[in-house]
Amino acid sequence: MTSKRLLIVDDEPRFAAFVQRVAEPLGYDVEVTNHGREFQAAYRRQVPDVVVIDMVMPDIDGNELVLWLVDQQCAADIIIITGYHPDYAVNARLLAEFKGLRSVATLSKPVSVARLREALVPPGRDPPAPPENRGA
Repeated sequence: MTSKRLLIVDDEPRFAAFVQRVAEPLGYDVEVTNHGREFQAAYRRQVPDVVVIDMVMPDIDGNELVLWLVDQQCAADIIIITGYHPDYAVNARLLAEFKGLRSVATLSKPVSVARLREALVPPGRDPPAPPENRGA
């Protein structure tokens, strides 16, 4: 089994680093982006298995990214996160599901380690395989 690729977009570098610290021990190969356009470029370079999207960013919002992912025929699991009212993330999830995206979860900041792990490894799914010889 190979590790899964996780692509994060969040304009708060500390929060993105938190997600990375939680995801890597679960076996994810993580790439962090801090802007929507940077996320789109990273997505085009290598399609991820899971994406984590912050709803409110300076250059593009989460709803725009959801619609862009629909255009890309995204098959990745999606985790939508907001530090604002939880309805922002819920509405984006409904849009994503209506447009045919699969496995969409929502989280509100601040996010606990346990809740983030639960979103990254939903019940009934095995975690990704740990990276082989990382740093060796």
